[in-house]
Amino acid sequence: MGTQTGAIGAEATSGEGHITGYGTKAYRSYVLNALLVVYILNFLDRGLLGIVSEPVMNELAITDGQFGLLTGIGFALFYSIVGIPLARYAEYANRTWIMTICIALWSGATALSGLAAPVEFGGVVISGFVMLLICRVLVGVGEAGCTPPANSIIADYYPPHRRSTALGYYAMGVTAGTLSANLIGGPVADAYGWRTAFIAIGLAGIVVAVLFRLTVKEPPRGFSDPPGAVRPKRATFGEALKELGSKKSFWLMATGATLASFCGYGITTFQTSFLMRTHGVTLTEATLQFNVPSAFAASIGVLLTGWIAEKVVKTRPNAIAWLPAVGLIACVPFYVVGFSSDDRWVALICICIGAGIKYGYLASQYTIGQGVVGARTRATATAILLFIVNLLGYGAGPPFIGFVSDILFNQQAAAAGFGDLARASCKGALLQGLPEVAQAFCKGAEAKALQTSLVITSVLYALPAIFFLMCVKTLQKDLVAR
Repeated sequence: MGTQTGAIGAEATSGEGHITGYGTKAYRSYVLNALLVVYILNFLDRGLLGIVSEPVMNELAITDGQFGLLTGIGFALFYSIVGIPLARYAEYANRTWIMTICIALWSGATALSGLAAPVEFGGVVISGFVMLLICRVLVGVGEAGCTPPANSIIADYYPPHRRSTALGYYAMGVTAGTLSANLIGGPVADAYGWRTAFIAIGLAGIVVAVLFRLTVKEPPRGFSDPPGAVRPKRATFGEALKELGSKKSFWLMATGATLASFCGYGITTFQTSFLMRTHGVTLTEATLQFNVPSAFAASIGVLLTGWIAEKVVKTRPNAIAWLPAVGLIACVPFYVVGFSSDDRWVALICICIGAGIKYGYLASQYTIGQGVVGARTRATATAILLFIVNLLGYGAGPPFIGFVSDILFNQQAAAAGFGDLARASCKGALLQGLPEVAQAFCKGAEAKALQTSLVITSVLYALPAIFFLMCVKTLQKDLVAR
């Protein structure tokens, strides 16, 4: 790293950061890829629980509604609350150190998730569900320190005209992390159990934390901004809110991104359970044959949206706002057909197409979120954006699908004469203790309730498109970085 650091120092004195960015081209690429790996790990650890949903729910006797709380608000509440203070700290502290500590924290909590089991403390038995919930809270606290400082680092390594592609590339971590969770988590859980999957991935993350700290250099703040850009002292939180308050584009985009994540996080959380219940596939088949192709399609969609927006910006400067709107509207019929069909191959094709055309909003949310504010408030703006998106989107999306599924199950049970049958009784070992007629009902009703809940959520994708289209009207007036 000595030679590379020397090259960075030489370029840092060139005074052309707004044209070239910080460091050599090769090192900028390395840093961007290192940040992408961290973001992939972030969503791998975050998404792993959804991948192993069925074995976890069966072993711990958790209903869809409870699982929605576990994967939604249990993670998102603390992720959102801690995110803003960490982002404020990242406005002046060493961002690479912040990220290193947070990577180690969420990875350690992921490993501990694999040990979650009922514990007796002072004569009181704490359920495995509660223990797993505590681990998810710790994962959320750690992951809160990832994206705000990462976005700020990227903005200092890359000049304004290159940030759309760089941030779009980084945003692929969302879908690439989901893809990795399926590639690794599904087969490992099938072969060695869901607990082993958590432990192995968590320990690997601690190694990544060490390597990140040793190889990624903290860039000078505002280095890649134009020479005339004002770089006053660090803004207070109130000043950051005041700046954002004047940016209508930010709030329209944030509303659209929140609604999109509400649907997306909910669907991702329960997609594996849907495949196993409705189509009777194994965990490995669900992850490798369905989830991996759909996650890969989504990754391409994120990168392609940022690339297209950058290419057409001169003739269509608002493309970064209306391109994701088009994708969000277009994905609705594909998802509805995909989750309604009893043919697994029709489901696969439609889910992949839907995922490929909807996720462009991720490139949009980061590009607009960074573009409408100055250098001193970028990390705070990102944290506020993620606070809204994760608390209301991630926090509410999975519980919404889970509780709608529970309601639909109870309606089926009442109509079929099983009104006294608790849904938890349809899980794991408890299911085996039911009469055969009740077992048959459980299997059919479990699948149908979740399937209908996913279809309902798919239709809601049309709502965020409206807000991205509204953003078109104010975007050019609000942009700071061009």
